[in-house]
Amino acid sequence: MPEGLHAKIRWLYEGQSQRAHQFRYALLAFDIVTIIFVVVTSFFERSPAIEILDFVFGLVILADFLMRLSLERTGHFLLRPATWADIAAVISFLAPIAGEGLGFLRVLRTLRLLHTYQLLARLRKDFAYFRQREEIILAAINLLVFLFVTTGLIYSLQYRYNPEIRNYADALYFTVTTLTTTGFGDITLTGTSGRLLSVGVMIFGVTLFLRLAQVLFRPTKVRHECPSCGLRLHDADAVHCKHCGTTIRIETDGAL
Repeated sequence: MPEGLHAKIRWLYEGQSQRAHQFRYALLAFDIVTIIFVVVTSFFERSPAIEILDFVFGLVILADFLMRLSLERTGHFLLRPATWADIAAVISFLAPIAGEGLGFLRVLRTLRLLHTYQLLARLRKDFAYFRQREEIILAAINLLVFLFVTTGLIYSLQYRYNPEIRNYADALYFTVTTLTTTGFGDITLTGTSGRLLSVGVMIFGVTLFLRLAQVLFRPTKVRHECPSCGLRLHDADAVHCKHCGTTIRIETDGAL
């Protein structure tokens, strides 16, 4: 391990050692646990135990944020949406007036971690399942993140103001029925902000849902390793490798 606090932090966040990768996986696990905590506690009244856990989560998030900030050499860090997501998460867990209502914004950091080059490269290296289904997994992650973020936003804006939104499950139920265009109508959002949220769910949610369906049933790329350069992803109708021009023979089921 390198000497000096700053060098150790950079080694953990940017290093290629096994321990550094384990540390970043632990951060990803922490994000997931945080989301689960926010969902579960929405079903219970606020209590001293929940307040203490809020504070602990907030301190961990704050420490992670400050360590990441110490590694930045430019001001671009503050221009990233993920940075403001972390700031919102810290405020939501540490400020009693915010309670857990904004804690769902922590999920935005999960999205950022999954799309960093280092983590994606590690996932490809560690898990054959991920390599084989990367496009499908990422499309599913995009949809799930949108689902959790939108549900959290609906919950934080409608809870206590809309009698139909009593907990996170009610908000999730509305989001899913709207996203899938089922629209039972037993739960509706109130006010202008509620209507705008409903429009956003329908537009962006359906788009992500269709994208997942596309990669599931009609993938845009097929896996076939080029014998010359090793490129693995090609268009389904490709006859030449786009990287080196070598003729490739991709097995198909035939034209419909």
